Order: sequence, then C-alpha cells, then structure tokens
Amino acid sequence: MEGGEATRVMVAVNESTIKGYPHASISSKGAFEWTLNKIVRNNTAGFKLLFIHVQVPDEDGFEDMDSIFASPDDFKGMKNRDKIRGLHLLEYFVNRCHEIGVPCEAWTKKGDPKEVICHEVKRVQPDLLVVGCRGLGPFQRVFVGTVSEFCVKHAECPVVTIKRSAAETPQDPIDD
Repeated sequence: MEGGEATRVMVAVNESTIKGYPHASISSKGAFEWTLNKIVRNNTAGFKLLFIHVQVPDEDGFEDMDSIFASPDDFKGMKNRDKIRGLHLLEYFVNRCHEIGVPCEAWTKKGDPKEVICHEVKRVQPDLLVVGCRGLGPFQRVFVGTVSEFCVKHAECPVVTIKRSAAETPQDPIDD
C-alpha cells in the first residue's frame, strides 16, 4: 500500500425502529456487510472503518411534558442510559470488525442525523461515506426526507448509499 495510509470509510448506523436498541437497523447492517464484502474484502489492513451513530434527542420522550423529573439526578440517569444504549448499538459493529481484523472507531452524537453526519464528515474527513437507505416509498419520502439523499447532496466526500434487497424490505417500509 502506497504511503501506508489506510482508506477511511465512515459508516452511518442507526437502531432498528421495530426492535429499538441495541439492535441495528436492517439498512445499517446491510451497508456494513456491503462495505466488508465489496470494499474491504481481504485487505483488512488497508482500511479503517469509522462508525457514527446519531441519537435523536427526543427519541425517548425526555422532552415530553408527561415526563416528571423530580431531581437533577433524574436527568443524569436518563441521558446516561440513552448514551449507553447508543454504545451497545455500536458494540455490534465494533465486535464484527474485531473478529475480522478491520481497524475501526465508533462514536455517538446527538442531533438531527442528516446535519450531524455531514458535520462529522467535515470534521473527520473520511475518504468515503456509506449510508444505508430504508427504501421509503415516494409518499413517505415527502414527509421523512431521507438521510441518505441529504448526505449525497451535502457531505464533503463521495457517498455510497446501499439499498436494501427486496427480500429484506419489511411489509411496512417504516419498519426497519
């Protein structure tokens, strides 16, 4: 390998919307496996995988008026628990890399996944960004907009979006 610089591939991963944490979504696993099979192949030393997981701040309803917080410790426990669940999700990918011998790093951030992923690309400057897409129908796409489409337009590096195979697509596209 010229210059000994590993090719750095950032892989954006998220949790399953059906099973929740710590299960990775079908599209995240698909994007990861595709990266291993089609890009890394046997050249494990030539690559470093960078896993980013963005937690949406209100996904646990801690901005809900229904939640009652009686002491500062209630907040600490909740934020910490949420963070730990995000780390368990990343554990799956880190363990797989470790088994195969691919160097990797993984971290979580909070915010709007589209914005945060693009911000992290700018900060970390990977050679490539890999994003799974959920294959939303045109009707849902209007409401959801997709993280992958946004990243293709705005990320400051080449972006590969991995579509799920038809066999893996749940009956309800919102399920992932």
